[in-house]
Amino acid sequence: MAAAQSPGAVLEPALPARQEVLTIVARSASAEVARLKDIEANPSPTPVRGRWPVNTNWISATFFVGAMKLVDVQPVPEILDFSLRTARRFNYAHQGDGAPVHLINADDQAIGDLYQAIYLRTGSPGTLLPLKQRLDYTLPYLTFTPQPERLVWWWCDSLFMAPPVLARMSAITGDPKYLYAMDVQWWRTYEKLYDREQHLYARDARFIDRRSANGKKIFWARGEGWVLAGLSRVLEVMPADFPTRPRYVALFQEMAARVASLQQDDGLWRASLLDTQAFPEPETSGTAFFTYALAFGINHGLLDRSAYLPTVLKGWAGLNRYLLPSGILGQVQSAGDQPVPTKLETTALYASGGFILAGLEVAELGKPVTRLPITLPAPPALDYHASDMADIPVPPDATPDVRRELTRRAAERQAVQDLAFDPMVHDPDYRSPVAMKWVGGKPAPLVPPTEAERVPRATVRFAPDRFDDILWENDRVAHRLYGPALQKVEPPSGSGIDAWAKRVRWPFMDRQLKTGAYHNDQGEGLDYYNVKGTRGVGGLGIWAEDKLWVSRNWASHRILKNGPDIASFQVDYAPWPVGTGRKVWETRTFTLPLGTNFTRLQSLIHSDQPDDLIVAIGLGKGTTAPGAASLLADKDKGLIALWEPTDPAHGAMGTVVRVDPAMVVDIGADGENHLIRIRVKPGKPFVYYIGSTWDRGLDFNSRTAWEAYVSGEKLDFTVQ
Repeated sequence: MAAAQSPGAVLEPALPARQEVLTIVARSASAEVARLKDIEANPSPTPVRGRWPVNTNWISATFFVGAMKLVDVQPVPEILDFSLRTARRFNYAHQGDGAPVHLINADDQAIGDLYQAIYLRTGSPGTLLPLKQRLDYTLPYLTFTPQPERLVWWWCDSLFMAPPVLARMSAITGDPKYLYAMDVQWWRTYEKLYDREQHLYARDARFIDRRSANGKKIFWARGEGWVLAGLSRVLEVMPADFPTRPRYVALFQEMAARVASLQQDDGLWRASLLDTQAFPEPETSGTAFFTYALAFGINHGLLDRSAYLPTVLKGWAGLNRYLLPSGILGQVQSAGDQPVPTKLETTALYASGGFILAGLEVAELGKPVTRLPITLPAPPALDYHASDMADIPVPPDATPDVRRELTRRAAERQAVQDLAFDPMVHDPDYRSPVAMKWVGGKPAPLVPPTEAERVPRATVRFAPDRFDDILWENDRVAHRLYGPALQKVEPPSGSGIDAWAKRVRWPFMDRQLKTGAYHNDQGEGLDYYNVKGTRGVGGLGIWAEDKLWVSRNWASHRILKNGPDIASFQVDYAPWPVGTGRKVWETRTFTLPLGTNFTRLQSLIHSDQPDDLIVAIGLGKGTTAPGAASLLADKDKGLIALWEPTDPAHGAMGTVVRVDPAMVVDIGADGENHLIRIRVKPGKPFVYYIGSTWDRGLDFNSRTAWEAYVSGEKLDFTVQ
């Protein structure tokens, strides 16, 4: 998307020298670290404002966001050492007393940025496992369906705290589930808090209709700064082809234009953006985040340089006027949720973090535009010997007892290296617990589709490279039918029908299979539906002697039409026994057009006996998450539909079978399947339909929406 233009562009002013800016920022950050070390060394019996020790809350987390970016640009050993030591001190953990409402609190997830930065420096998965656990717990609530009235991110500050951590988690691990869950909750928060007239966010729902004493809407400077800075950090790592990325860019540009228009003559913003009379003194924390975000927009081609550069430079100059003699930023509004007066002597770690971020972007203003997303550095290969198993040097003046003890410890460390099972060394299939990447490079990354391939298409493929699977999909659904080669490696393989979770309009199954990790979501979907020994989505069998008699995998196949508007194929099933003394065999035709979740199946079953058959068509009961699926059964409509329990990692799937209501005998179940049973004459074809959906896909995100669709769709059961 082109950079946003604004009127009033002027000739470019002189830029501050890059090294001068970095020196100012490093001095400020070092002063904060020195202050925090002093607090640790001289703790107060009762902590008072200005003497709070470092912890893992959002206040400290925001400082570390800036600090870790700084040490990537300009080495400052004392800052890096303090950051690493703090993370180790808290064991890479998060705040939250264990109550679920706290476990999903965005404020307590902001510290994850520090742990991610350390992981990228060390490659140690232990730095990320607690964060991964916390985020994995949170994901189902970010996408909770049906959408609840209350928000997880119910206050605008949260858009700085958690979304960038989630977005970066996807970039680090290669697992897009974090980014997609973030996307759902981001826009839910937008719908409730964003003022489309003012192009600003209400801090939370309490402030939507609240007015100041002067009758103005209340838009809090730091709150808007949180959002604009959060947008910057999300866009920093969001893939260029992410489906809703243009919305984020448009929102960023819209807010940036509004924020720039509210800058005061001194280069700073006021605590209440629309009512500068209420709090006329400058406020620096909001100013720092605004300056950072606007400079970020210039540096990455999101904002027009000539229009926004004067705003950024005025903001940077204004911030520098409020640096205290220590180098720490003053005139900061204290922690809160709305505009209040500010004082010169008030400082805060979050303001220092914002000041660092602003300075780092200002320092880059003299460089060419860098397009987004940035590429995160690959974490180094973890060196077992360079970790906490390193030898401790023996001091020259060590006593004999000390030397003996250090020698014993060295021998013990060597024993660990010689005797302990090390997954990285001794597991040939070792996989990092935090990254979708195997040592040895077994799976390949999902190859993105070409521009020509990014079009809706119905397609079917015979896949001898995957045990004779037949893959078919359209712009909504993807399915798989198991072939004869699979029976040789997975006996007794069955004829259940598989469903894949899909979130793109173009074909993806073939490319997903080629990764070798098709059970992992790499952005377009995955195969996580649990078929096992069930009928899956619409596999059939013959009901006789109070049990289901099913075929093996298909025996032969014919591709009838491979798109672009329709995918169609036919398979034959070899004779299989039904009860004692009877056999049946089947030819079945599958047809999937564009624009529907339903595949049409026309079945022709023959038998060595003329009596009617009771054909049972099933939906498997097996789920990937604990609990039973929700069943919708309607005999009058010839319908059974399931909505599975939500899998925390992958979401929920819906499945359906519909038959001609005139043929229905009953609806029931066996141990593995929900079944709809119909009466069929051998040698006479009949039609039924199967379908599926995924709540993280593009069409039906809730049980209610799915059941409304499958119940209301008009289907033709005429034999062709």
